[in-house]
Amino acid sequence: MARGSNTGNRALVHAAAPALDQFKYEIARELGLQGVDNGYWGEIPARQCGAVGGQMVRKMIEMAEQDLAGRTTR
Repeated sequence: MARGSNTGNRALVHAAAPALDQFKYEIARELGLQGVDNGYWGEIPARQCGAVGGQMVRKMIEMAEQDLAGRTTR
């Protein structure tokens, strides 16, 4: 990876940040994590936080695949 190209946890499209936050909380609720709706994740173990991120990625890939499948020409 090129030096300085790491974006960390920042959204590449700044307008998408609120939607990504909402998505994160929806996934957390689906996984049964309680108390994260107020924005405090300090009592959630790192393993569960990672699970939220993993599920987000899985769902985003699934949505992208469905979008691409819908664009195919017949």
